[in-house]
Amino acid sequence: MHFVPTMGGLHHGHSSLIAAASCPKAGVAETLVSVFVNPLQFGANEDFARYPRTFEADCELAELSGASAIWCPDEQQIYPGGMAESWRVQAPKSLQSRLCGSTRPGHFDGVVTVVCRLLALARPHQLFLGEKDWQQLTILRRMVVDLGLDVRVRSVPTVRDGDGLASSSRNRYLNAQERQQGVLFAQVLRDAKSAFLSGGMSPDPGQVRRHLEEGGLNVEYVEVVDPWLLQPSKPNEASLTLLAAAVRCGSTRLIDHAFLMTRSPLVAIDGPAGAGKSTVTRAFAERLGLVYLDTGAMYRAVTWLVLEQGVDPADSAAVDVVLNGLEVELEPLQQGVQVVRVNGHEVTDAIRDPRVTASVSAVAAHACVRAAMTAQQQRMGAAGGLVAEGRDIGTAVFPDAELKVFLTATPKERARRRALDLEARGHEVPALPELEAQIVERDRLDSTREVAPLLQADDAIELISDGMSIEQVIDALEDLFRRRVGEEVWPTPV
Repeated sequence: MHFVPTMGGLHHGHSSLIAAASCPKAGVAETLVSVFVNPLQFGANEDFARYPRTFEADCELAELSGASAIWCPDEQQIYPGGMAESWRVQAPKSLQSRLCGSTRPGHFDGVVTVVCRLLALARPHQLFLGEKDWQQLTILRRMVVDLGLDVRVRSVPTVRDGDGLASSSRNRYLNAQERQQGVLFAQVLRDAKSAFLSGGMSPDPGQVRRHLEEGGLNVEYVEVVDPWLLQPSKPNEASLTLLAAAVRCGSTRLIDHAFLMTRSPLVAIDGPAGAGKSTVTRAFAERLGLVYLDTGAMYRAVTWLVLEQGVDPADSAAVDVVLNGLEVELEPLQQGVQVVRVNGHEVTDAIRDPRVTASVSAVAAHACVRAAMTAQQQRMGAAGGLVAEGRDIGTAVFPDAELKVFLTATPKERARRRALDLEARGHEVPALPELEAQIVERDRLDSTREVAPLLQADDAIELISDGMSIEQVIDALEDLFRRRVGEEVWPTPV
């Protein structure tokens, strides 16, 4: 089941959420929409009593958008015994100390408490949330991860009305003049983003605040933060940051944001041999519309050439000569296959020969090889928009990648996978204990070499794939990516 929790007052943004949850691409499942105005997330002087309650209209919009059912629990069902006796969940302080949390104490504790309860009652497989309230989305993602809840969080881009104002249930409070102020609010953030993208200076929150105040808006906050940590960040020091603000138009509180991106996203996937990096990275790139950069294939290509020319893989000086004029080309994926060429010759299958596999660690360990391949890979990734896998992608090649993953598996599991791969390619398959010993030795060589050893980057996330299907690993990578890069920034291809 797919689940879309709301507080009612449904609008175009909710319609987009329900449609996304009901889309066959999200998986065949029923879509449940809940309507519950949660008293725990309203402050003493906020608009709980007058919050829009439009049940009949909500039912109509939900049905038209593809909902299978609408659920309207009462307060007793959500908080048995009353709110005073109910269990509470508390969001981490670091995630609610800034942005909306700085002016609405206790608000996000109320949000995580009610969503945790709704998930316990509904038990959905996927939870669909909007990106308009990015702080709320991030906190709920962290809740699901940290509490180990068995549900995938999916996000949908901010939906805007025709005049550019972000769709919100509270927009119906606005009179004509206040509506114009709300439109100005959205325009100021868009202008700040445009100026940034055109090569101007990073947005100055103080200057943005002044522009908003000049338009008659009462500004609560304007901040530039890291999208995942929700802590202060400078666009000049990170490739992706979030410019977020909250204002009041009359008595109505509005929030909005703009992502500031200096280049398209980069994903670095490192890990030991036989962890399945190539297979899942290739599929992950295809799903997200990222360019696939198979760095392992590049090192295999160099190794193939070294062997073809009869050079000793351990002879650094001789290998350096082979690099003169070397050109390794990776063509775009075609039906899941990336064609590899060395100096114009296609070597896609040849580089998977066991002879190449046995020598690639020795060749890749040479400083001259690492330098040549790293320089070429960095040129390929200068504009971003790609995912690369290898041994030192997150530590040496793309240390500023938005997402770094260390994908691994036990030696026993990797030996099993290697045997299946060799069998499928028609090669002789050694006994599993022998393959496992080879993998352990390969790990030792890769992790102890002097130049660019196999290491997990300090900020990389370890993903152990034992017991996971290829599809489950790809789903996990997508979820990790979306924690940092919203659909607004990098839309999933249709």
